[in-house]
Amino acid sequence: QVQLVESGGGLVQPGGSLRLSCAASGRFFVINSMGWYRQAPGKQRELVARINRGGGTNYADSVKGRFTLSRDNAQNTMYLQMYSLKPEDTAVYYCNLDLPGGDYWGRGTQVTVSA
Repeated sequence: QVQLVESGGGLVQPGGSLRLSCAASGRFFVINSMGWYRQAPGKQRELVARINRGGGTNYADSVKGRFTLSRDNAQNTMYLQMYSLKPEDTAVYYCNLDLPGGDYWGRGTQVTVSA
């Protein structure tokens, strides 16, 4: 059974930083991609950043230059380093794991950017 657990969310002032972590457990050998999505109140879930099997990454235009996605393959952990946070970054952030056999999601971690 594949499980994803996010951590690292919280309340931060505009301009601040946070690092989110996503720990993956379970048996899987091939990953299509791993990524972070977010959903703000009243809005659809949107892609924040994703890394594919080959190591290539893509970011939403709104976070380019401010967020960095990285992976620790040995620990099956993915990180999202967020700098220069803005109030519009406020959302629940979800970890996603896309495997050949299915798509998996964590429960999410709340990020609130407010003065």
